[in-house]
Amino acid sequence: MRNLRLDLCYDGTRYRGWQRLPGKEDTIQGKLETVLSRILGEPIEITGSGRTDAGVHARGQVANFHCENPMAAETILAELRRYLPEDIGIYSCRDVSERFHARLNAREKTYCYRIWNSQKPCVFERRYVAVMPEPLDIPAMMQAAALLEGQHDFSAFCANAKMKKSTVRFLRTAEIRASGEEIQLYFTANGFLQSMVRILVGTLIEVGRGTRSPESVAQLFGGKRADAGFLAPAKGLCLEEVFY
Repeated sequence: MRNLRLDLCYDGTRYRGWQRLPGKEDTIQGKLETVLSRILGEPIEITGSGRTDAGVHARGQVANFHCENPMAAETILAELRRYLPEDIGIYSCRDVSERFHARLNAREKTYCYRIWNSQKPCVFERRYVAVMPEPLDIPAMMQAAALLEGQHDFSAFCANAKMKKSTVRFLRTAEIRASGEEIQLYFTANGFLQSMVRILVGTLIEVGRGTRSPESVAQLFGGKRADAGFLAPAKGLCLEEVFY
């Protein structure tokens, strides 16, 4: 049994997220499994480094799958590029150790959230940015972001109210960059809870709007979902890189 690794990217606009859904073909995992099963002539199940929500994009997703077919990895790559839709791109396909697991072996991930902070139209990037025309206090957002860094219980930033596993994560960096009309928020952590980045962003935006103080975010650790900010729109979020 072979183990192959895929490095890929996708525009999540028209998909219901990464995870396959019964009877639905509009998921990234489902689309990949359908095409790979046809190429290799056997049922394929693929494992991603993580599950992105509906409408979320990825520049640096990683996945792996097992198969019996001896087809060369280069040929599998060529066939994937031939049959996958243009909004799913495969950077590479290669044989890896049997022990490699895209999710369990991941050490860290980096996400980027893009905000178009202007009343000017953003026609050409509209699928990849959240438009928020009201002025945001970026220094205050930076102050709040710094308080989020470190190892904390991020239960208030988890969309899964029935989460039974630990909600403690180590957020190594929470960085905010401003360039012209665009604000970019980068988060690197050893793992993320369901919708965690989008809730972090919503909380920081509330700080930027002045409806929440920067200092108050430190009081959210170990709290309830209702205590934190709103769920920022999915289209502004992109999985940038997975580290192993």
